[in-house]
Amino acid sequence: MTEISEWVQRASAGETGARDALFAAAYGELRKLARSRLRGGNRSHCLDTTVLVHESYLRVLKGGAIRAEDRRAFFAYASSVMRSVIVDAVRERQAQRRGGDCEQQTLDTQVLNQLPAAEVELQQVHEALDALAEAEPRLAKVVEMRYFGGYTETEIAEALDLTERTVRRDWHRARLLLDAILRN
Repeated sequence: MTEISEWVQRASAGETGARDALFAAAYGELRKLARSRLRGGNRSHCLDTTVLVHESYLRVLKGGAIRAEDRRAFFAYASSVMRSVIVDAVRERQAQRRGGDCEQQTLDTQVLNQLPAAEVELQQVHEALDALAEAEPRLAKVVEMRYFGGYTETEIAEALDLTERTVRRDWHRARLLLDAILRN
């Protein structure tokens, strides 16, 4: 059993200090996961790898007990927490652009066209993914792990106890469904 798996089990059992030790042991891998999420489109200019890992850790602390039985489940959970941190950061940034808590006054109807495409896309994908999760939870999990978690097909298959072929089919089907949702 790996060190991380051992800490996951201890943290799930509620052992004092196990969550901190788990994050210390998994820190390097969590940074890789965060880097893969932020690579490419720079989904949020206000987050970097370290901030994303630390914000995710704080969310896990606020959430209470870790409900993961092994290393794979923990990293799948961490991936979904990172997704929520990224989406909330984008929402917060967009809210600040719209004045935050200030009284809103519409001066220009072209404001939406000025938003960075990556942020608008991320918001739309998040909403479409929520709709997909209601209809097809497994497909939504595959998308979340691949799109937000940066997992490979092999890693997803291992984490969800599926074959790689099933993951490829689910990924293809999920993309078609998401495309249909995004077009509406």
